[in-house]
Amino acid sequence: MSIGSKIGIVIKGLIFSYVITGVLLAILAFLVFQFGLTENVTDVSITAIYVVVTFLGAFVVGKGVKERKFLWGFFLGLLYIAIISIVAIVLGQVFDVTSTANLSTAVLCIGGGLLGGMLS
Repeated sequence: MSIGSKIGIVIKGLIFSYVITGVLLAILAFLVFQFGLTENVTDVSITAIYVVVTFLGAFVVGKGVKERKFLWGFFLGLLYIAIISIVAIVLGQVFDVTSTANLSTAVLCIGGGLLGGMLS
């Protein structure tokens, strides 16, 4: 399998991950609206959603590439959090690269990608 087709599989995995992210974040927004969830619960939920979707996306990618799946899962997790960070910056969010919350979220997303790739 060529590198180009593997990158195509990663792009499909990213699209899958972002679609699932949108659905889960919409459900979370509804729950926040209905039940008035606290900011701490919301922050933890968002991070959990990111980790779960990177795991699922990397699982899909691993099934497609069939070799060095953990590396492709790592790549998916890295791209996923990088794209979210870039979008946040473009939209004017204050983004501190050295923030503990941002670093831990990035590590968790990359770890979710690694795990999803390994278990696929």
